[in-house]
Amino acid sequence: MDEQPPLGLSFPPTLSDEAACEIFEFLEALSLAFEERYFAQIRRHRRAINPRRSDLAEDPWEDTRGDRSC
Repeated sequence: MDEQPPLGLSFPPTLSDEAACEIFEFLEALSLAFEERYFAQIRRHRRAINPRRSDLAEDPWEDTRGDRSC
């Protein structure tokens, strides 16, 4: 049983070692450039859909009773 690659992509049955390496390096550079550009948005979205436990807990040191100037 041949399993389809993600995104419905189809790859050629044969590819030279050099071509495979060049394509890999291109995709790696593309991925890094994309992450550098959109890192903050990606992190913000992931935290919104899956918040960390520390984001859910209240800060015990935060004064929520209003301004208490000395």
